[in-house]
Amino acid sequence: MSGSFGVATAIGRVFLSVLFILAGIGKAAAPAGTISYIESKGLPLAPVAYVGTVALELGGGLLLLIGFQARLVALAFAVFCVASALVFHLDFSDPVQQAMLLKNFAIAGGMLFVFAHGAGGFSLDGRRGA
Repeated sequence: MSGSFGVATAIGRVFLSVLFILAGIGKAAAPAGTISYIESKGLPLAPVAYVGTVALELGGGLLLLIGFQARLVALAFAVFCVASALVFHLDFSDPVQQAMLLKNFAIAGGMLFVFAHGAGGFSLDGRRGA
């Protein structure tokens, strides 16, 4: 059972991380569009928010992928997912926005599992005994 648990944990971590790595690459490739979208929601310091978002998505995504400091990264992603859902996806008249809100909450739930249980044996944290 522990072998399949470790494999499932690693696969889950990879699936979660790839989502953020690809999102970070997309935002890095189109800074103007991302900054405009952030500004459209009335957030101050949109360029700073953009840099922080790209750093979290790319850097945190890579850290989660290899399982280094996974609990801390997962907690940061959980907070990020809930916060971004509440800022960007509250238009309940739009079914797409409803789905995005629920998707963000579901991802936050997955990240809370990583936070609670760690990165698993197939990770740098697992090798360090974290």
